[in-house]
Amino acid sequence: MKRPLTIGAIVVVLALLGVPLGIQLIPVDRTNPPVESDIPTSPAVKAALRRACYDCHSNETEWPWYSHIAPISWVIATHVREGRASLNFSTWDRYSTQQQVQKLKESWVTTTEGDMPPWFYLPIHRDAGLSPDDRALLRQWALQP
Repeated sequence: MKRPLTIGAIVVVLALLGVPLGIQLIPVDRTNPPVESDIPTSPAVKAALRRACYDCHSNETEWPWYSHIAPISWVIATHVREGRASLNFSTWDRYSTQQQVQKLKESWVTTTEGDMPPWFYLPIHRDAGLSPDDRALLRQWALQP
């Protein structure tokens, strides 16, 4: 004999279905503010920066399709917000000369130590990986007098 669904079972089923759908309604800021200025550099350095850094460290983020699905959207938006707060190539002229020099040095250190781009970013964005040649190019650029 079949057992009828209890109120508790129905509530659990609705919760399991409703929560994933309901969290999609929580808004996430995926805006790209205007680019105020851009970091002056060679085309080769610019290409490496665009490929490996600009999604989180500029106002030119390319928001992938999965950045519209919660809770992944929350994580991605947080990483972009934190990345822009730490270093934003699209507002480069807001930094003083001393800050710019410091940001370049910090960029090189985090890149050398393998902290950037982050390990979790690379499997989905394989083209963002930095080759030894890229690293040498960025080092030379970041440590220029």
